[in-house]
Amino acid sequence: QVQLVESGGGLVQPGGTLRLSCAASGSIFSSYAMGWYRQAPGKQRELVARIHSGGATNYADSVKGRFTLSRDNAKNTVYLQMNSLKPEDTAVYYCRAENWPIAYWGQGTQVTVSS
Repeated sequence: QVQLVESGGGLVQPGGTLRLSCAASGSIFSSYAMGWYRQAPGKQRELVARIHSGGATNYADSVKGRFTLSRDNAKNTVYLQMNSLKPEDTAVYYCRAENWPIAYWGQGTQVTVSS
């Protein structure tokens, strides 16, 4: 069992920055791939970024060059640094831990980009 707790969301102006954190507990964190997904009102949940247990990352095209995903296995935490935020980044952001076929979700944190 893995518990995920997200933090760091909030309201920011266009062009601003936020850093999301996802703290994991309850299992062997380093063996899990970790990802951030987001869901905007009326839209499907989509992958934002994923970091594999070995450290390789992949990003949605819409966030490449603006968002950076990293993990600290010593702290059982992943971070999503979000720069140059746009209004279309507004969504609830969810953390996910995956070790196929098992997956866990966090409760989500709201990110609102608005002037």
